[in-house]
Amino acid sequence: MQASSNHQEDYKLKDTHPQLGERWPHGGVRGGGGWISSDRVTSTYDLVEQMYYLYVRVVKAKDLPTNAVTGGCDPYVEVKLGNYKGKTMYFEKKTNPEWHQVFAFSKDKIQSSVLEVYVRERDMVSRDDYLGKVVFDMNEVPTRVPPDSPLAPQWYRLEDRRGDSKVKGEVMLAVWMGTQADEAFPEAWHSDAATVHGEGVFNIRSKVYVSPKLWYLRVNVIEAQDVESQDKSQLPQVFVKAQVGNQVLKTKTCPTRTTSPFWNEDLLFVAAEPFEEMLVMTIENKMGPSKDEVMGRISLPLNIFERRMDHRPVHSRWFNLEKFGFGALEGDKRHELKFSSRVHLRVCLEGAYHVLDESTMYISDQRPTARQLWKQPIGILEVGILSAQGLLPMKTRDGRGTTDAYCVAKYGQKWVRTRTILESSTPKWNEQYTWEVYDPCTVITLGVFDNCHLGGNEKPGGGGGAGKDSRIGKVRIRLSTLETDRIYTHAYPLLVLHPSGVKKMGELQLAVRFTCLSLANMIYLYGHPLLPKMHYLHPFTVNQLDSLRYQAMSIVAARLGRAEPPLRKEVVEYMLDVDSHMWSMRRSKANFFRIVSLFSGMISMSRWLGEVCQWKNPVTSVLVHVLFFILICYPELILPTIFLYMFLIGIWNYRFRPRHPPHMDTKLSWAEAVHRDELDEEFDTFPTSKPQDVVMMRYDRLRSVAGRIQTVVGDMATQGERFQSLLSWRDPRATSLYIVFCLIAAVALYVTPFKILALVAGLFWLRHPRFRSKMPSVPSNFFRRLPARSDSML
Repeated sequence: MQASSNHQEDYKLKDTHPQLGERWPHGGVRGGGGWISSDRVTSTYDLVEQMYYLYVRVVKAKDLPTNAVTGGCDPYVEVKLGNYKGKTMYFEKKTNPEWHQVFAFSKDKIQSSVLEVYVRERDMVSRDDYLGKVVFDMNEVPTRVPPDSPLAPQWYRLEDRRGDSKVKGEVMLAVWMGTQADEAFPEAWHSDAATVHGEGVFNIRSKVYVSPKLWYLRVNVIEAQDVESQDKSQLPQVFVKAQVGNQVLKTKTCPTRTTSPFWNEDLLFVAAEPFEEMLVMTIENKMGPSKDEVMGRISLPLNIFERRMDHRPVHSRWFNLEKFGFGALEGDKRHELKFSSRVHLRVCLEGAYHVLDESTMYISDQRPTARQLWKQPIGILEVGILSAQGLLPMKTRDGRGTTDAYCVAKYGQKWVRTRTILESSTPKWNEQYTWEVYDPCTVITLGVFDNCHLGGNEKPGGGGGAGKDSRIGKVRIRLSTLETDRIYTHAYPLLVLHPSGVKKMGELQLAVRFTCLSLANMIYLYGHPLLPKMHYLHPFTVNQLDSLRYQAMSIVAARLGRAEPPLRKEVVEYMLDVDSHMWSMRRSKANFFRIVSLFSGMISMSRWLGEVCQWKNPVTSVLVHVLFFILICYPELILPTIFLYMFLIGIWNYRFRPRHPPHMDTKLSWAEAVHRDELDEEFDTFPTSKPQDVVMMRYDRLRSVAGRIQTVVGDMATQGERFQSLLSWRDPRATSLYIVFCLIAAVALYVTPFKILALVAGLFWLRHPRFRSKMPSVPSNFFRRLPARSDSML
């Protein structure tokens, strides 16, 4: 029990108190006066802890000496600070090279008072030749304070090894002390990642990505004309197959055999700008169960179609089909001139819909595709991704466990990726990002991953598999739960489900601020639909939405995977909850108990009313009787009393309002008490890859659960059918009794005032237990005797 309570505490949100805002030294010099807290706090980088870096910009060199043997010069620059070394690329036979490369050394790891910049010549045979150096005293390095312009680079004469005299050649450099807010920070070589080389360097940098602009492509296949089959003995039975990229859809087969089939059927696709795929349509003849004959084909670029901004219909067009069959293959021009098969289409790109690429439960953007339909933003969301604590080793490198963590945040169309911190269980990113907010009822998702693309000899150990970035955990924050203009600084637990159970992988420390630009517009939004109006004027079916969402996620993952560095498919799918629709016994239990908790208030109310009726507390029962008499005498007070009661409850609950944003709840998710086999089933592939006996056991378990659900649904149907049978004369005696009762009740209710009836009914319901019987009531007995259609079921 103690261990369970410790787990619960460990899984909770924790308050943090980071030192946010920019702090600069007196005089702008690193050694002059020490680092103090000042009043100079900027609004652009005030949600992160400041991290100080020594920046060295290597621009170019000139007049470098040539090699006496080769007659050329293959120069490169080496920047050395203590034990850290960074190198530029080298140029072949060039005495005036240009590099334009920036090196960043973390202040926390500076162990030297001297910065040395060497210019060397690459030698493929022996040791690289020394051409010269420039030495900087760290105490003399200036500090650049944003938003100052970049520091101008200067020419420096090269010195010999001892530094006594100048040698031939000059190098242009700029050296300054700055923070992660510096423009040079994202593209700089970092001393923290000195062990990464080659392509791995691009995979560790921080980047901002934008999702591709997605459109729904609606293809209304109306009809076709002059469709001929090779088999002239019978008319064709035709259907249309349409393809956009990997998406393939078919119309229904025309029920009649004819050369002019008619369908008038809509096919829906997802397309992304810039449009790279074509709409490829083929008209096919159903020859047999598994044999189809292609009778015509057409390929259409997507940019020729109209972009619709509302529900008004677009114009239809006829398109001629390319020939298939003997005439087309042999180039028989006479056959082509006789007739031309054509298809009648109404195609448009829907700009008034929002293309769903994420679950509607965690939606982060609700704007339609067409930019001219967007409203003004109502707020600004600022997130400071500070650090992570206690990350577990995700892979092994050189025989020891390690983690190379980076964080990804997604809100709306904008994705951000922090830089990768190598070999650290407590990485500090301290990067700040900003999003425009168009609706407060949206969710920002942040995920932490282990970078497995650094080009080293690591072995995955976190379930990511070879070549896949392993997931460490995810955090969701709903903006509507945040107070405006308040900075939330918390450590969120990173919880991940494994086949062995729920596991805490560490904590993610964030600073979040939601700033409202227009309170009136925000309040106005609460009375409007969540999605654009076209989703309600011409809604899609549930199956269409599921299919389109999956296609949209696939397109987003493919496009972001082509960026540099790529945002990989496994990362995008995890952030977009690609597997949220898959069956899970754990999720089913969690959702069932969520429903039970919804009725807990009603159950508690009914229990309290039962205690009032049973006179468990006579004082309460008397007060309820008094309130009942007042409401009977003054019925116009009933509704005002109810609303006033809810108002007072809301005012009372304000004292106990949540102070923290919601976070992943293991108890609500039913993640702690789940059976090991149920988790193994949740992580199974689709279709299953388990042995037959395991599948049979799970199938039998599913049958037992479905049997209980079937019983409950059947009982509900039985009660409804009994209600229907009151007047159906299925049981003639029961119906006769009921209609006689209805006649007597109608006469009694007509001659008796309503207040008297309500008073008598209320007093009867609140009567003392002395006047109650433990036997079921007469109406209950009568209702349970009514017939239902369950007798007719096999």
